[in-house]
Parts: sequence; structure tokens; C-alpha cells
Amino acid sequence: MNKILIVDDELNMRLVLAAMLKREGYDVASAADGSEALQILKSGLIDAVVTDLKMPHIDGMELLNRVSHEYPEIPVIMITAHGTVATAVEALKKGALDYITKPFELEELKHVVSKAIKTRTLKENELFLPPEEIERTGIIGSSQSTLDIFDAIKRVAPTTTTILIAGETGTGKELVAEAIHRNSPRKNNPLIKINCAAIAETLMESELFGYEKGAFTGAAITKPGKFELAHKGTLFLDEVGEIPREMQVKLLRVLQEQEFERVGGLKTIKVDVRFIAATNKNLMQSVQDGSFREDLFYRLNVFPISVPPLRERTDDIIPLVAFFVDKFNKKLELAIGGVDDAVKDMLLRYPWPGNIRELENLIERMMLLAKTSMITEHEVPAEFKANLENNIKAGTDEGKKPFKDFMRSHMENVEKQMIIKCLDEFEGNVTKAAKQLGLSRKGLQLKMIKYNLRK
Repeated sequence: MNKILIVDDELNMRLVLAAMLKREGYDVASAADGSEALQILKSGLIDAVVTDLKMPHIDGMELLNRVSHEYPEIPVIMITAHGTVATAVEALKKGALDYITKPFELEELKHVVSKAIKTRTLKENELFLPPEEIERTGIIGSSQSTLDIFDAIKRVAPTTTTILIAGETGTGKELVAEAIHRNSPRKNNPLIKINCAAIAETLMESELFGYEKGAFTGAAITKPGKFELAHKGTLFLDEVGEIPREMQVKLLRVLQEQEFERVGGLKTIKVDVRFIAATNKNLMQSVQDGSFREDLFYRLNVFPISVPPLRERTDDIIPLVAFFVDKFNKKLELAIGGVDDAVKDMLLRYPWPGNIRELENLIERMMLLAKTSMITEHEVPAEFKANLENNIKAGTDEGKKPFKDFMRSHMENVEKQMIIKCLDEFEGNVTKAAKQLGLSRKGLQLKMIKYNLRK
């Protein structure tokens, strides 16, 4: 059951909202102001926040800033009165998912909360780093494919070129979009994100283009769409392959002309928006089967970036493990030193169908189970071990190599990571690193050549 946190200084409003959401099957927590809300958020059990804008102590805008910084995976919905719609729009630009205006209908509340839950479920922002890590914006890794992505970001970020990011769910496509925006001349303007898979087909047009007051039943105010909010900034269309075909024509026009009309409106609105799209589908296949327009595909695919799955960039696994251990030590107030070599070997051999999110969840689970300062095989879940053995027996990895070859390649991966760690520890001093590893200086140099570590 998804849990929604309601934050409002008016008791009656909290009771009304709670009653509405409970009837829809949600679990509900309530807070009278931002301070109380932040205490509840520490429990880690909240899936979305619905907050009033005007409150004593910590108001809705400050709460949004705190949640965006401390709990970036939790979507925030603003409640506002008619007179403060401009402020609510500003909140959207600062990261709020959406807003509703008083008085509101049950259907509007249901829609916006449902969208928030779907957005969180489908969200691919696996890693969250502080603002000083702007160049990579949370992308962790040193594999050649990851370095190629960094190079692509540096090349395309200063331009206004449209980008299509392709990759499996959980590989970090949203992170790539954020890195492009933050390294672009538009970095001080909004990055507006919209997950096309989280929006009902009938509401797609009003989400993208906004609507005029009275355009349809329930349209009590004029509401700008995501294109307007992204003016002078970047619009990130995640899961773009889910856009209905009839909407694709209108999207194509905006991409080409940078203009549109709101639903129910006659005035043509011009915008200056940089477009980044992402998909976990094979869009060329969608073009061939008729579900995606060919002209839109080529308009989006000006500069393609492919984000490979984790199983194809195993060099990134150990750095990711180190990052997650540090992250959960801080979050859970633990003091885990890392994972032992046997666990590292298992992690490197696993095919990771859930990609980085699966790795993150596994590390958190093992850290909670750890009885010592190091994660050992005892903390590895039984189902993970079973899946690993099944994959080895089925020969699904590395082109169905013989088991002996399979083991050799992964042991070499572990050896390489140990050498990198030791060289870092001794600041590149080969003699000291060789002694620590129990190798001769010449032996270590040969292995450095083998693993392309001579830099």
C-alpha cells in the first residue's frame, strides 16, 4: 500500500484529504507544518508528499527545497489557492511534480496522486550526489562505455541539439539528461521532466501543452503545460515511446516550430526549449510496426546516446558498490566497511536484469543484515545465490562460454579491481603496491599492461 504524506496547517483540510485518499486505497500520514513533515520523512516510508503552500515555520516552498535535496526520489504535489498560482508554477520549476488548486475535485486529486506514484515507480534516477558533483551529476563508473557517455555529454551539452537516450530500465538515462542540462548554457533555467508512461492517454495533451480556463469540465483555472514551464530551459521526455500516436503529430510540430496552443486556446505560444528524450524501447522497431511515427523518430534521434546495461559494464560494479555502501552508511547510521572478495566475485558474475536499481536495493538489504563491519556471503540473500547459479548453469552470460572460461574472466575482473584499489592506496607507487599484493614489481607491471592500467 502506497503511503501519502499530507502537510497542511488546517486540520479540516488534512481530514478531507486523508478521507479522500484512504477511499482510494492509500495509506495516509499527516503533518501540521514542514517541520513535522520532515520528522515523518525520516522514517523512509513515504511515497509522495501533498503539501500546502502557505504554512507557519517551514512553508511549502521550503519543504519542497528540503525534500528535493534530502529525498529526491519522493515526488511533491503543491496545494494552492487561486491567488497563488504563479507561486505554484515557480514550485514546478523548482522540482514539484504538479499542483492542485482549492477547491479541488476528487478526480483531480486522484489523477495527480496516481501520477506521482507512477512517476516514483518508473523513476530511473538511481544515484543522487551533492550539487558539487555537477559534471557527472551522480553517474558512477570508470568503464570504457561510461567514459564514452561522459565524452558524449561534453560534446553535445553546449549545443541545442535534440538528443535521444536509449537503454534498459534502471540504467540511468535520467542521470544522463541531468548531466547534459547542468553542463549546458541553460543550466540556470528549468529542467522539466515528464514521464510519458505515468500519464493517462486522455491527459497527455493537457500535461504537455496546458489548458485554458473552461476548456473542459474541471478546468477552473488556466494551467500552463510542461512546454511553457521549460521555456529557456530543457524538457526531458522520459519513455517517449509511450506517447499515443495521435499526440505524436502535435509533438513533432513543437519540435520543429517551437510553438503550440493550449487545450481550448486560440493563442499560439512560442517557446525556446531544448529537447531530450529517453526510451527503453527499440523505437526503430516501433516505427516498423506502426506504433511510432518515422518522422518523429528521426527528429528525436539527431544525437543518440546509448546507455548499456550493467552486465555489459562490469568495471562499474565495484565503484557503484563503494558508492552505495557510503550512501547507506550515512542514511542508516551504520559503519559497514564494504563487501569481502567472495561477495565481490558474486556481484561481478551476476547478470543484473534490474540494472543499477537492483544493485542498490541488494546493497541496502545486505548492510541491514550485516553482523560485522564487512558484508560476507552470509548476508547474500538465498534467492540471489540461486539466480546466480541458475544463470551460470544456463550459460546465459558471455556468449555461453564454458564454465572454466566464465570463472577465469570474472576472476580477472576481481584481480583488476584489487590492483586499481591498491595503486590508489599507494598513490601509484608500483613497488609498494606490488609488495602489498604479494607480487614482484615486474609481475605487477605485466598485469598493469594486461589490464591497460599504465597511465
